[in-house]
Amino acid sequence: MKLDSSISAVVTGGASGLGEATARMLASHGVRVAVFDFNAEFGESLVAEIGGVFCAVDVTREEQVDAAFAKARAAIGQERILVNCAGIGPATKTASRNKTSGAIVHHPLDQFERVIQVNLIGTFRCGAKSSAGMMTLAPIEDEFHSGERGVIINTASVAAQDGQMGQAAYSASKAGIVGMTLPMARDLMAEGIRVNSILPGIFETPLLMSLPDKVRQALGESVPFPKRMGNPAEYAAMVESIARNAYLNGESIRLDGAIRMAPR
Repeated sequence: MKLDSSISAVVTGGASGLGEATARMLASHGVRVAVFDFNAEFGESLVAEIGGVFCAVDVTREEQVDAAFAKARAAIGQERILVNCAGIGPATKTASRNKTSGAIVHHPLDQFERVIQVNLIGTFRCGAKSSAGMMTLAPIEDEFHSGERGVIINTASVAAQDGQMGQAAYSASKAGIVGMTLPMARDLMAEGIRVNSILPGIFETPLLMSLPDKVRQALGESVPFPKRMGNPAEYAAMVESIARNAYLNGESIRLDGAIRMAPR
């Protein structure tokens, strides 16, 4: 679809990292943007700069998600674009042995469930509610996009396909996003709503940028080409391409410099 001031968008996890870059890209084209995030300080600061509206929301809480969509739609109208970037990624092995005491512990199940709730169920919750709203819109009628009502872009990870040690919960949640992409696209095809997912590799997110310089350099050099970490603007550029191209549907796209993750 054409990106301009006639379009509204919601970006979850939009206050920092990949989500922030996406919100900035959309706003640069005149798109009216709602930023969903739990970090009110960062979110309010961002929308003060780019325009739009900030909605404080935990994507695991249905009442908060409902309230956020209601606030966003009242301020900027029904969204035609949803980009799901909200996610967490704690690292814990399935089971491990303490090197000092020899004590054996397994992955805390409440932590595993939390990752699934945020990354997978949170993504689906927002996608389901957004698509229901998109269905109320009139289709876009032009030469290339006849009948399109909206697009949902989910954020998976290369860990969905080659997760590392300690990423059982994270990989499971991201593989679930990949697995539901095509069924969601098929569910919504008659309504003119597309669904795609992006699988980012190693990107300059706040978490990775907090690592020591030597570690970040080594991570960048592990990428076949280009030998560096991805810039969030490159993720946003992929979002832009997906949003603009009405023929791209039901696809999960690796954005990773051709990296294949080692076990650790």
